[in-house]
Amino acid sequence: GKAVMSMDEIIDECKTFFFAGQDTTSHLLTWAMFLLSTHPDWQDKLREEVRRECGDQEPNGDMLNKLKLVNMFLLETLRLYGPVSMIQRKASSDLDLGGIRVPEGAILTIPIATIHRDKEVWGQDASEFKPERFENGVTRAAKHPNALLSFSSGPRSCIGQNFAMIEAKAVVAMILKK
Repeated sequence: GKAVMSMDEIIDECKTFFFAGQDTTSHLLTWAMFLLSTHPDWQDKLREEVRRECGDQEPNGDMLNKLKLVNMFLLETLRLYGPVSMIQRKASSDLDLGGIRVPEGAILTIPIATIHRDKEVWGQDASEFKPERFENGVTRAAKHPNALLSFSSGPRSCIGQNFAMIEAKAVVAMILKK
């Protein structure tokens, strides 16, 4: 059937939007600035893309959606320096995870930072900054389509994901224009 959120779950999502978005986005932008400064080749590529798509106008939603390189750059920033290093989930029923029986109520810790640098998942260059790994989209960047867990995944994924990415693209675009 259709999943319905309880009032408590809705309130939790609202709290996430108001409080969790602040620190995480500033964390992402801090690392993005660091990576722009240490990768001048990418800084040039991104500036060229921003100038091409935005001209001398303030970036709007349509323009920001066309910033493919900026998006790849931000995804790679999130992969290497994600603001959330691990998340926990409670099993809502008995599960079988790759042959391991997980009883209902068990708390699972998902080590995002470890998964994001795993060579089996991302290849031998897993610890290197290579935004081009995202050129065919997030689901094709690694050996598993859900390997990028910066915003979690599934029904409990980050409610602010799209807002955060648009916000980060806008800030990066404005900085590169100047």
